[in-house]
Amino acid sequence: MEICTYFKSQPTWLLVLFALGSISILKFVFSLLRSFYIYFLRPGKNLRRYGSWAIVTGPTDGIGKAFAFQLAQKGLNLVLVARNPDKLNDVCDSIRSKYSNTQIKTVVMDFSGDIDEGVRRIKETIEGLEIGILINNAGMSYPYAKYFHEVDEDLLNNLIKINVEGTTKVTQAVLPNMLQRKRGAIINMGSGAAALIPSYPFYSVYAGAKTYVDQFTRCLHVEYKKSGIDVQCQVPLYVATKMTSIRRASFLVASPEGYAKAALRFVGYEARCTPYWPHALMGFVVSALPESVFESFNIKRCLQIRKKGLLKDSRKKE
Repeated sequence: MEICTYFKSQPTWLLVLFALGSISILKFVFSLLRSFYIYFLRPGKNLRRYGSWAIVTGPTDGIGKAFAFQLAQKGLNLVLVARNPDKLNDVCDSIRSKYSNTQIKTVVMDFSGDIDEGVRRIKETIEGLEIGILINNAGMSYPYAKYFHEVDEDLLNNLIKINVEGTTKVTQAVLPNMLQRKRGAIINMGSGAAALIPSYPFYSVYAGAKTYVDQFTRCLHVEYKKSGIDVQCQVPLYVATKMTSIRRASFLVASPEGYAKAALRFVGYEARCTPYWPHALMGFVVSALPESVFESFNIKRCLQIRKKGLLKDSRKKE
């Protein structure tokens, strides 16, 4: 009764502020508990329910290679798509030596070359196979940070062709196979440069291409979710790969194996996700900062990367 009397004696504006503050706190606590469940308690889905075969593009190194091993471990057969036949054979041998029951087919495809011819070979290879999962991992970024006017024509064309055209056409080639069975999962690799970071200067074409991948994926998610197809854009930040030029993994930098293991637990859930929880934490911190603060920090960091890249180029010319 005393509490009720106390609240009745307070002005209306103070009660409104108290109510709004309580709602904000409850929303924050709910969000925190939900995130804890998603990242540490929620079980991954049985990937074999989608089908017995998985396609991975760009599987000869980094995240793509780690995906291939993780999928083989889970009992899926593989169709591996890459441009270098020797590296493809090396990956196949490595997977077979560890998972001898895994069936593997390969498709040689240069995403910077004749994509239509590569897509034709993919269609021929997967004919009659029960394709359950497609991981569009093939992609490229800048060799180092550059002003937009410094991006040469070859790099510009390849950034768009590999990241945009390649992802789009491979998806279009594989989707009918899934629709026939009304089951499938398509994973498109986005980037924190497009989804988590307000702006990504000096990597403008790469960020723009990955923004396309993000929106393309979210549209497909809505189009096909009633057809039994789960379409998802995964948004990593830093992973220790050749593309990022980061050599060692750390708390905020995932190893390819660590990222792939976390990523497969998210298949079949959200339309867009950041599977590696330290990356999600980093994204939350960035979103909480004023955009001007992060922008200033990011410009300085990118200019340092550009300086090192220019120095490396000058040494090559000597």
